[in-house]
Amino acid sequence: MKTPDDLRYTAEHEWARASDDGTTLRLGITDFAQQQLGDVVFVSLPEVGAEVDSGAPIGEVESTKSVSDIYAPIAGTVTARNDELDEHPDLINADPYGAGWIVEIAVADPSAIDTMLDAAAYQGMVDPH
Repeated sequence: MKTPDDLRYTAEHEWARASDDGTTLRLGITDFAQQQLGDVVFVSLPEVGAEVDSGAPIGEVESTKSVSDIYAPIAGTVTARNDELDEHPDLINADPYGAGWIVEIAVADPSAIDTMLDAAAYQGMVDPH
């Protein structure tokens, strides 16, 4: 299972990559999450311009096994969505930290990313041994 050191994580198995100036986050689901879900067949994405609240559901990932909500780790405004997932939801399985990204959010408080888990803390949560 991959857990890149340069990302931040949530207990709900989302990852976030901050832009260089920290004002925008690119979000996706973790390698662990996509493995648990199995083959992703559909992704429901929020609209660009949607206001999102920290901890609120912003979309869904549907697999052959189940449907899981995607949560916003930080409040802000959706500035981009990965429309490639409409035709190729399996990108989440193939490249969860790259081509399988889900949305970008302009964050209201850039320091809020510091409250998210670092790679070691997330890894310890999903693999406590």
